[in-house]
Amino acid sequence: MLGLSFLACLLMGAILGYAGIHVLKREVIFIDIALAQIAAVGSIVAHLAFDADEGTLLSYAFSFACVLVIAAFYALVRRRIIHISIEAVIGISYAIAAAGALFLIGLAPGHVHIEQMLAGSLLWIGRTDVVWSFVAFSAVGACFYIFRKPLSRISQSYRDALAQGVRVVWWDFLFYALMGVVITIAVRMAGVVVVFAFLIIPATVSALLASSWAARILIAWTVATVASIAGLVLAYYLQDFSVGPVIASCLGVLLVIAAVLSNLRLVAQSQG
Repeated sequence: MLGLSFLACLLMGAILGYAGIHVLKREVIFIDIALAQIAAVGSIVAHLAFDADEGTLLSYAFSFACVLVIAAFYALVRRRIIHISIEAVIGISYAIAAAGALFLIGLAPGHVHIEQMLAGSLLWIGRTDVVWSFVAFSAVGACFYIFRKPLSRISQSYRDALAQGVRVVWWDFLFYALMGVVITIAVRMAGVVVVFAFLIIPATVSALLASSWAARILIAWTVATVASIAGLVLAYYLQDFSVGPVIASCLGVLLVIAAVLSNLRLVAQSQG
């Protein structure tokens, strides 16, 4: 059982570790909880309109449709509205989506998406879930690789990319849409807390310890893997079924260690 959980963690750590580097550079830290909440609204609407159960194809279709709409919205807002930061827009959209989800839940008693979004089901993940997440994450990873140049250019500097004639609206839409696919699937497996930790903490550790893209990716993947192994082992021996929070805590410990090492390196360089 833990073997499937570990495979799921590896898959999430790989795709979210890479995506997190983009997220940090773009300064859209809370994109995951916003997209997850918006996907939840789509799932609840599917349940209300068509009595679609959680995890069904129709539920996913509605979730992805909502994600695509908000991806287009984020891309257009960042291009057209310059006096409000995209992070503020993301925060506002999250608040509105959360309020909408709570309202819709009142109309759809028994819908469990919000609880699952928070806690996930990492310990009870099935083989089918792992296979489908592998297919989806591989497709997203292939897109990230194929379109790495324009996506990285925008992540490095939005204004420079715009000045160079890059079609920023289109590439931003693609980035947010790909993020939406990953986050929608990952949150249903592991919960929003673990997904947020996988997205932000390995990327932050890599930013503290390296500057090149290649080095950051390797560090992010290593941190995610070590934290997954440590978290699953601790959860097993402590007989604690809250695997997700343990993994997130291990990621936090690694971040503290990286911060200390980075500070020591800076002190050594200043003294040298």
